[in-house]
Amino acid sequence: MIQRIQTIYLFLAFVVTGILPFIFPLWTVNDGVDFYFMQNQVYVILLGLSTTLSVVGILSYKNRKNQFVIGRLNIILNLILLGLFVYRSLNVSGETEIVSEKGIGMFLPIFSIVLLVLANKAIKKDEDLVKSVDRLR
Repeated sequence: MIQRIQTIYLFLAFVVTGILPFIFPLWTVNDGVDFYFMQNQVYVILLGLSTTLSVVGILSYKNRKNQFVIGRLNIILNLILLGLFVYRSLNVSGETEIVSEKGIGMFLPIFSIVLLVLANKAIKKDEDLVKSVDRLR
């Protein structure tokens, strides 16, 4: 069942949380140096967990209920990550210390959340379809 649409969404979520953070910086420091997620241990752990949950969600295509729960956990994890990014960018007063210019990397959790919501919607649709077919038997 790799050909299902939720697998495409989960794979895109994997790309957004596993590959794109290496390319796009989270923000630029006052010195003009880009700040990537690898420079903070918390961001590495959270993005790694999100990537792992996306892969586990792809591989658990036989158990749709489990896949749905994994998708929800991944959404919660990305919301926490987004909250940390917003806190970090708003916590600094003015341009004094850390964040000088926000990068596209700060918005990656938003893209991931949208893709995971679409995947969960497709998983739910498949589960409802299977239940309706089981009623007919």
